[in-house]
Amino acid sequence: MLIKKKTGIDIPSSEITPQSVYLSRRAFMGGAAAVAGAVALAACAPKTDLSGAGSAARVQATAEAQAAAGITPDPTAAPVVIAGQTDEQGNPLTEYESVIGYNNFYEFSTNKEAVAGRAEGFQSSPWQVAVGGLVNRPGTYDIEDLRARFTAEERIYRLRCVEGWSMVIPWLGFPLSALLNEVEPTSGAQYVRFETLYDPERMPGQNSPFFPWPYIEGLRLDEAMNDLTLISTGLYGDELLPQNGAPLRLVVPWKYGFKSIKSIVKIDLVDEMPRSLWMAAAPNEYGFYANVNPDVDHPRWSQATERRIGEGGRRPTQMFNGYGEQVASLYSGLDLVTNY
Repeated sequence: MLIKKKTGIDIPSSEITPQSVYLSRRAFMGGAAAVAGAVALAACAPKTDLSGAGSAARVQATAEAQAAAGITPDPTAAPVVIAGQTDEQGNPLTEYESVIGYNNFYEFSTNKEAVAGRAEGFQSSPWQVAVGGLVNRPGTYDIEDLRARFTAEERIYRLRCVEGWSMVIPWLGFPLSALLNEVEPTSGAQYVRFETLYDPERMPGQNSPFFPWPYIEGLRLDEAMNDLTLISTGLYGDELLPQNGAPLRLVVPWKYGFKSIKSIVKIDLVDEMPRSLWMAAAPNEYGFYANVNPDVDHPRWSQATERRIGEGGRRPTQMFNGYGEQVASLYSGLDLVTNY
């Protein structure tokens, strides 16, 4: 795990990584049959090529998408390609175009390549997050308050999707534990429940009757307090775009990607295990823990290998996505087959 503290002296990723973008405009997948099928499959159709548009067109598309989302880019950033950025295992970063152009975000679309287009114009500022439940100091935070209150860090994490594909992403954000410590969980708090914005007018995918909206996810309190667990406000040195969960999302790198809930508006400390959207939609396929585990297959496909976006072939899946040294102790004595 590479953790890079933002000190004000370090060169931000925005200055060393080209801010090119691929924003697909494919039509939204429609029809009850397609959506019902997507529930069962969790929308897995790995993309193999995201380089169709010219560089200048992609840069222009990035600027337009940021403007539509109310994001002001750093005018001093000078995109320069510097090879060699990797995670702690030596894996190179996934291309920026893929990270922002290939997204699971059913609130906008069940088609990964259509999410960016459907999310275009989504306003993520102003934004508030209510933090409460079993805490001594509940509060409602503006996104700008969070950015000012908690020091931003850059962390390069592997992302493993339950569908069998993966990426390596440089996130910006702060440990969730910092926020939880501020609200002071009570002794009765055992879990953390997260909730995404529910606004079908702005998030057209929420008009689908096949999902129990809003999107809900949860962690055990000790998982939430682990230093790896990140509240992300950006990636590749810039603020999050809507398709990546603007203005803030959860990142839990040792769990399958669907645990990393996006566009969060509510965080509650609770005493009972939250029932997530996927647990409600397909309880025979998706459990609460969702730890990356090559020995526990999805009911309809193996989890023993994965395909890294941008690479050919497949690679072995690592237990806990390779973060076992940091998190394996959380599950000592727990049957990870039964508790999938």
